[in-house]
Amino acid sequence: MHAETHAAITACVQTYLDGLHEGDAEKIASAFHPCAHLYSLADDGTVADLPREEWLARVRARPSPAATGLARHDRILAVDQNGPDAACVKLECAIPPRFFTDFLLLLRTADGWRIVAKSFRTEIR
Repeated sequence: MHAETHAAITACVQTYLDGLHEGDAEKIASAFHPCAHLYSLADDGTVADLPREEWLARVRARPSPAATGLARHDRILAVDQNGPDAACVKLECAIPPRFFTDFLLLLRTADGWRIVAKSFRTEIR
């Protein structure tokens, strides 16, 4: 992967992580394409599908991890790029006591790299 491309992908992901910790929904929105959805397994084993705007409303309605004094627990574990326009990023982040493993799908759009889908797993510690 070209170093410049890797830097652009990780910058997009870092914007998401910074926005998540700061509770800044606008910052998060700038990293996610408007069509993005978040997917996880619900308690009953079905797939939960959360559109970006519904998720951002939840972010706006809760106290930010930074404001409540929670430490950051985020790190990028892997970046896999397939061709010049698509990538998958695996990362860990947390809003204790919830710890997440995220799989982000990114596309290089006319506006730069944007997250178009997020699949995640939550663990309570």
